[in-house]
Amino acid sequence: MSLWHHRDFRLLWAGDTISQFGSTIGRTVLPLLAVGALAATPVQMGLLTAASTAAFLLIGLPAGVWVDRLRRRPVMLTADFVRAALMLSVPVAWWLGTLTFAHLVVVALLVGAATVMFDIAYQSYLPALVGRDQLVEGNAKLTASQSVAEVSGPAAAGGVAQAVGAANGILATGVGYLCSALFLLRIRTEEPTPRVPDRPGLVGEIAEGLRFVFGNRSLRAVVGTTGTANFFDGVALAVLVLFLVRDLGLSEGVTGLVLSSAGVGGVLGALTANRWNARFGQTRVIWLSILVTQPFGLLLPLAGPDWRLGFVVVADLVLAYGAIVYNIAQVSYRQAICPDHLLGRMNASIRFVVWGALPLGGLVGGLLGSQVGILATLWVAVVGRALSPAWVVFSPLRSAHGTVTTAGDAGRVG
Repeated sequence: MSLWHHRDFRLLWAGDTISQFGSTIGRTVLPLLAVGALAATPVQMGLLTAASTAAFLLIGLPAGVWVDRLRRRPVMLTADFVRAALMLSVPVAWWLGTLTFAHLVVVALLVGAATVMFDIAYQSYLPALVGRDQLVEGNAKLTASQSVAEVSGPAAAGGVAQAVGAANGILATGVGYLCSALFLLRIRTEEPTPRVPDRPGLVGEIAEGLRFVFGNRSLRAVVGTTGTANFFDGVALAVLVLFLVRDLGLSEGVTGLVLSSAGVGGVLGALTANRWNARFGQTRVIWLSILVTQPFGLLLPLAGPDWRLGFVVVADLVLAYGAIVYNIAQVSYRQAICPDHLLGRMNASIRFVVWGALPLGGLVGGLLGSQVGILATLWVAVVGRALSPAWVVFSPLRSAHGTVTTAGDAGRVG
């Protein structure tokens, strides 16, 4: 039966969609408020950006332990209520004339921490809600909403901020988190009681999650491919806008329009992922999707200010398309093979590594750009990203076929 007819999944989908839009809009409106209302300096803006993303590195691994110790839906509800209260505190402080930059930094840091908990909890909750045989469809629908939020969220945030002011835009974000919680409150599916660890203790439980991930050859390959792609993506992101604006002479508006093609590719990938998984099998799609699409990144350094600008559009669209199809397949795979009591730690362990690669790549990209130039750095990035599928291509996933729906199936592939 399609998940369109699954009442509780529809509620989760609605709640997560609103949450994703809230997160995307909040990431845009907070900086707008800092610049427009508080005249933030470049150093302060860097601090605000770091605060919004620091939580994953600070609490990413412990968050997996906490999620595994608790039922996941209450964790998501708590995260929504906490984020709503934090975001609503900003317009209240603005109306009272007491808003400070430090207030925004604290809000960004704590909202980021709550978002880490929400994201790990919902990825760990999905198997219990829909069953492991419908994970691909569930992840495809959730990812479609995330992709639409990434495309339209910043534009919506800018429109709201311009129409009613950035502070009032943050008010809308806080109300959105409350709406997300109301949808989640209506879910009726009972979660299994969390398993008590044999040897409770934060360090030991984190280690158990890491052993599960890195003790499985297929999961190691997924971490290797995703981490490598993200690292070189960070290198590219450090210089791509500079390449488009300085080397190609594009305006800010045209640059934003060109880069939006990635969002379009992401939406298309989410809408068609089910079809590819049904045709080729989940495990084959993991390596095939990334192998076929990543080389298109080699078009980026070949772009020019004329018709060759289309190379950027094609590259971004195809790369995003392949990344979303790959992510839906590999996330569904790892959810299927992981025991329930380890889902939180498995998701947290993988996300800690692969998301941590992004800022490291950004630092390397900035250093390379200053030493060898923008174009040479972009070539390093796209070649490295094109080679990233090697981890999964030369792994047990290459010889596996079909869709994995239970942990027992995983024995044939990893």
